[in-house]
Amino acid sequence: MGIGIVLMVSSLYDSYGWAGALTAANGVGWAVGNAVLSNLVDRFGQRRIMLPSCMIANGAVLVLALFGWLHVPIWLLFIPATLGGAFGGSPSALVRARWTHVLPDAHQVHTAFSLESVLDEVTYIVGPVIATALATMVHPTAGLLAPGVCGAVGGFLFYHVTRSSEPPVVPGARASAGGHQRFILGIGGVAPVVAAVLCVGMAFGSIDVSTVAAVTAWGERPLSGAVLAAMSVGSAIAGLSYGLRAWTTPLWQRFLITICCYAAGVWLLLVAHSPLVLAVCGFISGFTVAPTLINSNSLMGALVPPNRLTEGLSWVGTALGIGASIGSAVAGRFIDSFGYRSGYHTVIVVAMLGMVITLASASILRRNSSASPA
Repeated sequence: MGIGIVLMVSSLYDSYGWAGALTAANGVGWAVGNAVLSNLVDRFGQRRIMLPSCMIANGAVLVLALFGWLHVPIWLLFIPATLGGAFGGSPSALVRARWTHVLPDAHQVHTAFSLESVLDEVTYIVGPVIATALATMVHPTAGLLAPGVCGAVGGFLFYHVTRSSEPPVVPGARASAGGHQRFILGIGGVAPVVAAVLCVGMAFGSIDVSTVAAVTAWGERPLSGAVLAAMSVGSAIAGLSYGLRAWTTPLWQRFLITICCYAAGVWLLLVAHSPLVLAVCGFISGFTVAPTLINSNSLMGALVPPNRLTEGLSWVGTALGIGASIGSAVAGRFIDSFGYRSGYHTVIVVAMLGMVITLASASILRRNSSASPA
């Protein structure tokens, strides 16, 4: 979805700034909508809320591609881009809520979360390659057709066909939804996790735009998706390895370590001077991504009460979405003004900020999270 927007807008409207802004609109719409939808899911169930919402979201994505094909004024693209995000929800949070429901053992949940992170990375490997191939070989708008169609089909299968694994509505969730619950960011330890993940999301968004700009500057634009896929391959391998091990280190410590490793790893992106070198550097730095996201979700599950698990997990996705939106918009503006390297400088700055936030919050996370491995 993200690279599809970047490729379409940068090609048809000749601006990475507008591409980043549209990606930001989609991400902010998703982040805001996700916070609302996740609360409704905890109150009324996944299928009842998400099946119609999913169809609206993916219909909007197809309208966005149509608007690009018609080359309408750029401001009109913000409408379907925002709606496509607002109704998308967070399948990753919902599937993790299902695993938590069906698995009684914390180590099994850890492995399941790791598996989901690996599968997420598989989609990040395949998705950019497909989007880039469609956008460069068929038409710039074709890169958005894949997420629109796949999202609709996958949403129907997940929310309707596999509904037997859907967790039931937790008793009391509806009754407490009228404003008597504590705001979830006020629960001890949740805000620091969300803030750190926000920074990681900003790095993700900056990397997408910067990589397309860098590979385009080197005259190899069709390789953009392959380079981004290489980063996801490294992440998938790390996620699989991380999930196979039963960790005894406290969860908050693992979260801190992986955030710091991620901040160190992104420095490698600055040494790249060709698509091949960038792919190798991205592959190496990608080893820190999946463990960071696994620990983020696991730590959130340890911090929030059971009747707000979906909402808590969705806030991880919300932070990633808002962060990616900000990162892509800021990096796009810097790239338009100073070139692609300024985009990678943005990645490093926000990743380091996430590390600082995590280190400063270590005592809070230790105090509020469970000491047992998750």
